[in-house]
Amino acid sequence: PYTTMIKINTFALLLAATSSSQAFTASHTTSASNQIATVELSMKASPDEWIESRRKFISSASSALAAVSIVPILSPFPATASGGATAGKYTTIPIAKRRYYGRVQEAVHEFLLMAPAVIKGDLTDPTVQDFFDVTKTIVIEGKKKDINGVCTKKDGDCKSTDIYDSRYNDMKTSMYLLGNAFRYNQTKAPDNLPTVKAAKAFFKQMNLFERKVLKNPKTNDQEAKVIYAKALDLLDEYLDLVELPPTESGHYDQEFSTLVGETSRIT
Repeated sequence: PYTTMIKINTFALLLAATSSSQAFTASHTTSASNQIATVELSMKASPDEWIESRRKFISSASSALAAVSIVPILSPFPATASGGATAGKYTTIPIAKRRYYGRVQEAVHEFLLMAPAVIKGDLTDPTVQDFFDVTKTIVIEGKKKDINGVCTKKDGDCKSTDIYDSRYNDMKTSMYLLGNAFRYNQTKAPDNLPTVKAAKAFFKQMNLFERKVLKNPKTNDQEAKVIYAKALDLLDEYLDLVELPPTESGHYDQEFSTLVGETSRIT
């Protein structure tokens, strides 16, 4: 019995020490101390009373330990977000560059190809007409529908179908989406971003130019030259904001791949 009392007292002391943690209040500590005194007094009682007292103590101690194990679950630390990997500054802009840099640069390349004809005022030139022709440019390449060369379609039509549009329409789409990615928070509306404002200013001038090309193209349109020159200045402002070289740099003398995801670099 003496050895048993030492073991029980040791167990009770451990319980009292645990009770002093944040998971318990002062009342729990007092309760544990009272239980120690109860066990010591029970040793002076009869064997039956001592056994009954020990059972009550063990039952109480088991409940207390179960409460200690539950507390961390009921009171977890507040969740926090690191932000680093999810900040738009580090993910949205690089992804947008991979998606739209090629399309924007190819559009600028074809826009500059019109310059010699525009300087002459000739809006009937093929380079000018093709830029606004909705049947000239493949904006989405068709995907094969067969499986390992075998057509499984019920109608037997597994031919890929390309989607066409004008280079100018694709330029408007890609410039807007690229400009919208150059944000450092989600509180500002897209139309309030400097990049989107610059893109829309360019579109406004080019829409005027497009109407001249499509409705009544002339071979000596002096007003078209003025519109084109204004659009060129606005385009340079946009390119600077989206971290692309200016039109006079010679960078756009080459053709560009418009495929998604090749690179976010301009070289």
